[in-house]
Amino acid sequence: MRDVAQLAGVSAQTVSRALSDHPNVQPETRQAVKDAAKSLGYRRNATARALVTGKSNMIGVITLSTSSYSRMTLIVGIEREAAARGYSVTFVSITNLSARSLEDGLGRLVAQGVDGIITAIPLQDSSTEVENLLSEVPSVAIDTPLPAGEQVVGFDQGHAARLAVEHLIECGHTNIWHVAGPKDWIESEARIAGWRRALEEHQLPVPPEIYGDWSAESGYRAGLILGRMPDATAAFVASDEMAFGLIKAVKELGRCVPEDISVVSIDDIELAAYCAPPLTTVRQPLEEMGRHAVRHLDVLLGDEEALEPQAKTTFIVPELIVRSSTAAR
Repeated sequence: MRDVAQLAGVSAQTVSRALSDHPNVQPETRQAVKDAAKSLGYRRNATARALVTGKSNMIGVITLSTSSYSRMTLIVGIEREAAARGYSVTFVSITNLSARSLEDGLGRLVAQGVDGIITAIPLQDSSTEVENLLSEVPSVAIDTPLPAGEQVVGFDQGHAARLAVEHLIECGHTNIWHVAGPKDWIESEARIAGWRRALEEHQLPVPPEIYGDWSAESGYRAGLILGRMPDATAAFVASDEMAFGLIKAVKELGRCVPEDISVVSIDDIELAAYCAPPLTTVRQPLEEMGRHAVRHLDVLLGDEEALEPQAKTTFIVPELIVRSSTAAR
């Protein structure tokens, strides 16, 4: 840094400010510093900077290991917002939702010296060790409250399910089946409860739910079951990807969507509009949720006391997107 300063004719502090994009540096000075750094092949060392400042400028994210398109969209939102705010991101994925797996994942992030942590998992199980780890660094949760009661970016899964089911009821359907997500996911349980509540309030029968695992393959298997039920005229599917599989299976059995079976789901991933037919779904803006989580964490890392109590949680409002996969009975 001293070499860059000497070549650019400025102080080492000015070099630091210029390379950090500090606003109190004149544009011509910033450019001179960058030109000098480039000519000398100088790059800032993150480890050295962390030793000086006590901050790594690194955000840790813990997720569940999955190839789900929707989860990848969430990660994209986190990465893009983090980059815009000058953070790098390190990810740890866990293979199951046990407290032990969560402890191991959080421990790895804390050991890497991250400034803050975003938990992007459907947390159901906790432990004293999990709470201790989360108390060591500022933490933000997506959709599931943390044991330590930190910030949450929330999406009302139950309300999203009700929007989907009530749309089918408005279309005149009275036999509405549900293809649910895995039993150990909070999102799955909330969507089942919303589906069940909507049917009960309209005094409609509640069929047994069919469980999937968020994959198109599991939706396909569910479709092979529902497609053979002549009285099944509508299906609420817990995710777009499972809905894709269900629609394929129904068509292979000679039934039409939406003429024979109306299908509605949750997520509104980018591919939903290009399904055949285009999929009616409740929008869960996962990229936006990821961005909100980084914004919350950035505030925590700056000055947590500056947050108003009501700003501790950001609630994303579900929105029904009606396309061609649903129609009047």
